[in-house]
Amino acid sequence: MKHSLKVGFSFGLTSGIVTTLGLMVGLHSSTHSKLAVIGGILTIAIADALSDAAGIHIAEEVQNKYTDKEIWESTLSTFSFKFIFSSIFILPILLLNLHKAIVISVIFGLLLIFIFSLIIARQQDAKPYRVIGEHLIIALFVIVAAHCVGRWILLTFG
Repeated sequence: MKHSLKVGFSFGLTSGIVTTLGLMVGLHSSTHSKLAVIGGILTIAIADALSDAAGIHIAEEVQNKYTDKEIWESTLSTFSFKFIFSSIFILPILLLNLHKAIVISVIFGLLLIFIFSLIIARQQDAKPYRVIGEHLIIALFVIVAAHCVGRWILLTFG
């Protein structure tokens, strides 16, 4: 796989899943509103995907070792994959009650991170449990922190 697509896919998948799950869990914990969660997902899918793509664009430019074409491929693939991996979480929210949709989304997101981490570990000939554990711990930390902040907001201002 080309460097530019690898960058976009790996960043878009990871950031799309972790950021969106954190936002979903935090909004659910603080508002219990399906509308707020859907609005949050769409905001992440558009605004954060564009922001991350701009960040990748600048980070690739600073390295001064990629062509303009490769930089733009990284930029566009980052936006596309972040948008896709963030947007997929709208489906359970639309189809199920909010609490069940959040639980299913977290399980699905962590499963995707598990699978991607296993692929990374195999490509790098690393111990899978270390790579998978590291990535899942980071994702779980974000999710738990977002839940705690959401609960605090609800208890303080709700």
